[in-house]
Amino acid sequence: MAAIARWCIRHRLLAVLLWLLALGGTATAAGLAGSAYSNDYEVPGTESGRAADLLRNGFTDLGGDTDTIVWHTSDSTVRADDVRQTMTRTLHAVEELPGVGAVTGPYGASGTAQISGDGHTAYAAITFDQRVEDIPAQQVRAVVEAARTAAGDHLQVELGGPAVALTEAPSAHLSEVVGVVVAAVVLFLAFGSLAASALPIATALVSVGTAYAGTVLLGHLMTVADFAPMLGMLIGLGVGIDYALFIVTRHRRGLRGGLSVTEAAQNAVATTGRAVVFAGATVCVALLGMLILRLGFLNGVAIAASLTVVLTVAASVTLLPALLSFIGTRALSRRERRRLAEHGPRPEVPTGFAARWSAFVERHPKLLGALAAAVMLVLALPTLSLHLGTSDQGNNPASSTTRKAYDLLADGFGPGVNGPLTIAAQLDGADDRLAMDGLPATLRSTEGVASVGPVTYNSSGDTAFVTVVPTSSPQSQQTSALVDRLRTEVLPRAEENTSLRAHVGGVTAGYDDFARIIIGKLPLFVGVVIGLGCLLLLLAFRSIGIPLKAAVMNVAAVASSFGVVVAIFQWGWGSELLGLGSAGPVEPFLPVIMVSVLFGLSMDYQVFLVGRMYEEWLETGDNRRAVRVGLAETGRVINSAAVIMISVFLAFVLSGDRVIAMFGIALAAAVLLDAFVLRTLLVPALMHLLGGANWWLPRRLDRLLPRISIEPPESGSGPPHAKIPQAAQPVPAAHAREAVGEGA
Repeated sequence: MAAIARWCIRHRLLAVLLWLLALGGTATAAGLAGSAYSNDYEVPGTESGRAADLLRNGFTDLGGDTDTIVWHTSDSTVRADDVRQTMTRTLHAVEELPGVGAVTGPYGASGTAQISGDGHTAYAAITFDQRVEDIPAQQVRAVVEAARTAAGDHLQVELGGPAVALTEAPSAHLSEVVGVVVAAVVLFLAFGSLAASALPIATALVSVGTAYAGTVLLGHLMTVADFAPMLGMLIGLGVGIDYALFIVTRHRRGLRGGLSVTEAAQNAVATTGRAVVFAGATVCVALLGMLILRLGFLNGVAIAASLTVVLTVAASVTLLPALLSFIGTRALSRRERRRLAEHGPRPEVPTGFAARWSAFVERHPKLLGALAAAVMLVLALPTLSLHLGTSDQGNNPASSTTRKAYDLLADGFGPGVNGPLTIAAQLDGADDRLAMDGLPATLRSTEGVASVGPVTYNSSGDTAFVTVVPTSSPQSQQTSALVDRLRTEVLPRAEENTSLRAHVGGVTAGYDDFARIIIGKLPLFVGVVIGLGCLLLLLAFRSIGIPLKAAVMNVAAVASSFGVVVAIFQWGWGSELLGLGSAGPVEPFLPVIMVSVLFGLSMDYQVFLVGRMYEEWLETGDNRRAVRVGLAETGRVINSAAVIMISVFLAFVLSGDRVIAMFGIALAAAVLLDAFVLRTLLVPALMHLLGGANWWLPRRLDRLLPRISIEPPESGSGPPHAKIPQAAQPVPAAHAREAVGEGA
């Protein structure tokens, strides 16, 4: 690390130009290539996957994406001459637009089912000539504008469907701007130097911008979800600013200790930079753990997010020292530079609120530990009612046209029309066809079925499907129960004495199958991630208790943050107020990504806090002193880093994307609880109560484990370590002292 820092400082202009070239090159390539995202929830081998394969292979002429135009009048009926003429003219105009393959309206012999029973609502199906991921946004906007021209005082016209949703995506990156501005304010308050507070922002923006463009290019090589770039940006801005904060803080400490600009920057990268690389590696390992689930949909998310973290770490240890050498002593505030010139270097001692809080926790560990545990337990209770599923346009903000179209269809035709089920089957002989012909009658008498369409056969007659409209909405648990009933009871009876094998597909069936796969593999995934974290902490701190406490804390943070997510998104507490739409299920992939990200982020705080305690324990053998000093010297920088990360995560609520907002709130809640309840309250309280048992490790195991050092001690600074055997050198977090007594 020291060699890397030296090179970047000596060739600072070249280092900066290389990063700007990387940013400009990837951004240009991404702009030329365009995006190719795909939200493909299909899992090979599942029931819904087989149904999709049958339809794809048997009906090659089904066309591209299908959206809807919905119109409603309360004064008359949609059959009235003026409404009929207006909408017929509008539908003809839409059909002539580029990219539109066909428009199927209700004003014909075969369209009577597209008019509601009360005659006040009707809809038309728009079939594009491409799938949604390939449809240019400008073509969809033209359709929306042409359809909305028909709206008047007595005629409401709305549009729904996945293609129309493209027009509602926010055009400006307001969330990123807000997050960066708040982070800049926190950094300025912490440093008191405009130049020093600008460097973490600049480093994060360059690295995250490069990663964002790289994710766009990655979408051409593998399946990458459309929320992956925003998720990567959310994680990258948070960890990137935090990592740079740690290094700049150590650099400033070196300057106040009398080191030159070059020495301070090199020392910061050689010490804290190693801890940053370790923390970033744990985040990447946790994210790449998603690959063991073997789900194509998540593979792209894992690799894209890992790419972002890798680039933020690389920028922190290469670009940042080059920028630090450019600003020189301006990394310190004017007051600090004046004090250094007048009085020279002075030792830093724990003072301020962090020191007082540490002593307070030492005096009342039982009370404060019980209070922290109660807070985590209460927040985790809603997690018991967690319902995994995928939100639809019924969860969009009430002001959006997709939400209005969804509600009009649900009111006029029943909630199930927004997510019909498709039963597909491969036929072999007359018996199979006879059974398929009799299936609609059986389905109509099934509980939970609102209506059933006719059987449709392909041209060769070997594949058929029938559409089933449930009585409940796509995301309802009643619809999921209907899918199970069809698969386990209805279809097996219809298939008796035939070779017919029918499969239930459709929106709800696909989401349910995806959620089942996730839930089934979740214990393995969580076990691998938590086990890996325990192993790393065991090697770093030579203790059984520290890794076990960390595992429990991680689980507690995840459970409590999910409780917050359930309350806001699933129960709807304040979701409409926040502009996040109505209550709905929690995305099935959220637990996996949350565990991955939170594991890496919490490892950073754990190493930072417990590392300083471990160093003090090895020096003094006094557990109470070790915990008190460790908390006092690391509290401020942990809290500053947490505030920045929380601000960045919460800013993404403004993105207008429900999935990204869900990630933002979940991660913000997890970081808040981790930093302010677990690491600065529950962990030190438990360590005071456990005493010397915190550091117990069987001697035989101690001899077998390899020795690792996350961050080497600074030469010529800090307390002597000569009395500690080389093999038992601590995993120092001496850079935590930078957080204490630092002028604002």
